[in-house]
This record gives sequence, C-alpha cells and structure tokens, in this order.
Amino acid sequence: MRKEERYKRVLEYFQKEQPAPETELLYTSPYQLVVAVILSAQCTDKRVNLITPSFFERFPDAYALAEAGAEEVFEIIKSCSYPNNKSRHLVGMARTLTGEFGGEVPADIELLQKLPGVGRKTANVLASVIHNMPAMAVDTHVHRVSARLGLTRNARTPLQTEMQLVKNIPVGLVSRAHHWLILHGRYICTARKPKCGECGIREFCRYYNEKQKSDLKA
Repeated sequence: MRKEERYKRVLEYFQKEQPAPETELLYTSPYQLVVAVILSAQCTDKRVNLITPSFFERFPDAYALAEAGAEEVFEIIKSCSYPNNKSRHLVGMARTLTGEFGGEVPADIELLQKLPGVGRKTANVLASVIHNMPAMAVDTHVHRVSARLGLTRNARTPLQTEMQLVKNIPVGLVSRAHHWLILHGRYICTARKPKCGECGIREFCRYYNEKQKSDLKA
C-alpha cells in the first residue's frame, strides 16, 4: 500500500470512530493542564488524575504555586514518578509563568519550552490541546504506533517521527491525530502484545501484514 493511501485510510477510520478525541488528563484551565502534563511524564494519566485534585485545591493557580517550596509540592505529588524533579519543575514553571508571561500560558512552541519541565513533547501537547495548534506531540505510544502502521519510515527519534507525521497529515487533523495515535497505542497497539484481533485498522497496518506473511511462511 502506498504511503498516501495508508494515511488516507487510517485517518478516515479514526475520523469515523473517534471524531472528537480528547486527552485523558483532567483539567479545567490551561494552568491545570500544564501541571498535569508535567506530572504525566513517565507516569500514567490515571495516577496523575488521582494527584491533581488535592494539588489544585492547595495551589489553585500559578501565583499560589509560585509562592510554594519544592518540599511542600513533593508531599502532594510523591506518589507519582520522579517527584523530586517534578516538584522543582512545577515551582519553577509557576514562577516563570507568572514572572515572564503574566500567568498566561503562551501558544508559541519555543516560548513554552522556557517553562521548567516543559520540553518539546510537552510544549506540543499544550499548544495542541490549549490553543488547537497543529502540533504533534510524540511520546512512546505515538512513536511506536506510527512505525508499526507504516506512517513513518526509519524514524529513530521523536523529532523525526513528528516531522514525518506533520508532513503527511492535513493541518486540520494534526491535533486530533495526536490523540488518536496515543489512545490507539494505549489500548490496542500495546508495546508487548498488540491486540491486532481487536484493531480496526489492521488491514492498513504494515506490522500486521508483515506478521501475517511471516506466519504463512513458518
């Protein structure tokens, strides 16, 4: 199957089956999403959603968090992964957000990366979800699923995956495609045992078709 056809078929499937995909992180403001995304690094959304209610009760906005110490933040988030680093990042993020951006989360990818704890992937998530920009955040799910499906070729880094996806996905679908690929990787195209039998796009999947050919030869 040609690359253009594969992209077309995969995107058509997701548009039909999941027309309005959303992040599974719970938030009610841009500030809350920044906090949640920083906490979600190498941590499940489920765990983050257990932590954030008490966090936001104590620190309802960036100004309250900017006044906190890392030790106080640590006590609230210690059940997540890497709480020491994340505590420092969260306080630093709040101080930068209030000190340089007036408490408003910027839309620019480069400006977002000035916030402690916000790298390119996180910046793309924020730009996509908050500002509906055509930004493609590449985590392990997106990287894996894109390669298996055949949407990317020889993409060794998240940035290479991002560039190939953005080049081939229509601008108006990029922000939704980010969620489609993550959710597909989280629940169907899992790392160790992909659930190909439950997959609605296996017909277009390079990994599945190559596996079928290999099984026939065995």
